[in-house]
Amino acid sequence: MQMGPWQILLIAVVVLVLFGRGKISNMMGEMGKGISAFKKGIKDSTDEAEAAKIETARDVTPTTENKDKV
Repeated sequence: MQMGPWQILLIAVVVLVLFGRGKISNMMGEMGKGISAFKKGIKDSTDEAEAAKIETARDVTPTTENKDKV
């Protein structure tokens, strides 16, 4: 079943009447903050993983003990 523009408009009007304009505005603001926090968390964890990968890639030099054994 496909929804036409009149059904979508009717649903929007019912939601607006039930919750009010201020409540819907607050919910959308909170949803935007949640999305921003989620994106920031993903970026932070990606940055941490990248830093850990760089740190392990850096530590490839042999120790002085290995040089003495050769």
